[in-house]
This record gives sequence, C-alpha cells and structure tokens, in this order.
Amino acid sequence: MNELQLTAMFCDIDDFCKRFEPIYHRHLLQAGHRHRSRQPALALSEIMTILVYFHQSHYRTFKHYYMDCVLPRLRLYFPTLVSYTRFVELIPRALVPLCCYLHTRKGHCTGIAFIDSTPLRVCHNRRIASHKVFAGWATRGKTSMGWFYGFKLHVIVNDAGELLAFCLTPGHVDDRKPVPMLTPRLLGQLFGDRGYISQALHDTLLAQGLELLTKIRKNMKNRLMRWWDKVLLRKRVLIETINDQLKNISQIEHTRHRSVPGFMVNLLCGLVAYSFQPKKPSLGLRYDSRLPGLIM
Repeated sequence: MNELQLTAMFCDIDDFCKRFEPIYHRHLLQAGHRHRSRQPALALSEIMTILVYFHQSHYRTFKHYYMDCVLPRLRLYFPTLVSYTRFVELIPRALVPLCCYLHTRKGHCTGIAFIDSTPLRVCHNRRIASHKVFAGWATRGKTSMGWFYGFKLHVIVNDAGELLAFCLTPGHVDDRKPVPMLTPRLLGQLFGDRGYISQALHDTLLAQGLELLTKIRKNMKNRLMRWWDKVLLRKRVLIETINDQLKNISQIEHTRHRSVPGFMVNLLCGLVAYSFQPKKPSLGLRYDSRLPGLIM
C-alpha cells in the first residue's frame, strides 16, 4: 500500500471516529466512582489506522512492523507516536470501534452471494492440553483437512468479492447453525458447499427470499438445476480464494496470541484491511453505465 492509500484509509477512519466517539462515550457504562479521563497521545483514528495498515504491510509480526516500519518511516504521518510497549497497551481501546467500523465497510447485496467457513487455529494440536489463552473460548473442530483447535470464521461475500456478513464461532459449531443470523437482509441466491445441505435451512431461507444452492452428496438423488446455477456453483472457488487471502495476506490466523482482545483486534483489522484491497477476487459481473455490456 502506498502513501496515498494510507492517507485515504486514515481519512475514512478519522471521519468515522468523529461521528462514532461522541455516541460511544455517551453510552459507556459508569462504574459509580470518579476516574481519570486523560486522552492518549495518539488519537483513536491513528491507533486504528496503524493497526489496519499492519495487515497490508507484509510484515509477519506486529512488533517488527512497529519497530522497523512505523517508528522510523511513518512518524511524518503520526507525529505523536508512542513506544511499542505503550502502543500495545492502547490496542484494546480499538476493539469496539473496529467492530462498528467494519460494518460500514460491508458491500451491497447483488442477488448473488457465496458462503463458507474457515478454521482459525490458535495453537498446534500437540499443544492443546497446555494452551491456556483461549481456555473456555476455543474448542476442537473438524474440517475436510482434519482436526483443529480454535474458532470458525463464517463469511458471506457477493460476486464482486465484497464482504456482506461475517461471524465468529467456536470450532465445533456446525456450519449451518449461524446461517439464519447472517442472512436476514440478503435476497437472491446463496451458494455453499455440501456442508450447508439441509432441507430445513433451505426452506427457512426460501421463505425470506433467499435460495440456498449446494452440490449434492454421492448418496443423494440427482436433481434438476438450471445451467446458470451450475455455472455459479462452480464459481464458489471465489470465496475460497478470499479466505486464502485473509489468512496469507491479511494474516487473520496465527498462533502467537496472548489475549482474547488481541485476537479479536487482529481478526477485525484483517477484515478491514481486506475491504480496502483495491482489487478483490471477482466474477466480473458488474455493469458499467458507460459501457453497453458487462465488464468481464
């Protein structure tokens, strides 16, 4: 990401924070006693921008990114930078604002959507018994690639690769369970893998105007399907590509977390960073008003 994109990101985040912070502070619960309200040297928008920018910087660890990139190279943009230790203390402040900001970065329903889940491992399987950071939160789950310990990220995207809905569940949760919660405002067609096969779920979504389409299992009877639906079902690789980019470019998965808030901030920042990605995986089905046909 170049300096122009960094500036555009900061401006967008700063505009959000100017609207969000007064409402946020007005609704905070009070503990009933006086407390200091000293503002940190870095503004909330600066903290959020630095955190999101990490997921576009190609650094593998946040410490090396902050020490080798932010402090020596970005001080011109953030003149009140603090030490690395102090910045780590400020990270939890960005959790709720990032969660709200991510919802402003969602795309629009186009009538074509793809759904999938991807595991987020928090430790190696051999260290499950000794892992304490996510005790009571993470669980064992199983995918087509085997067992894992952690969470599942459920994502819905449109044909342009834009995020429409997302949620995080423990690793053992069935892929079909969070679907009704993710799709109340979606219409058209929703394409998923065989893990979403359920007549009850199909009927529930169809009642709200959303048709669930999946491939069939080998022990199921064949069924008629429109040619266009078959083509789009084959294009479900789009969301698998997005999941791969979220893990390998935005780095939403690693096993170095030391707290639950740190894990959540890392995940939210990765999703926000993806939303700023200028060229997302897409089917190329969008119309341009200046052209007579489709942009392919």
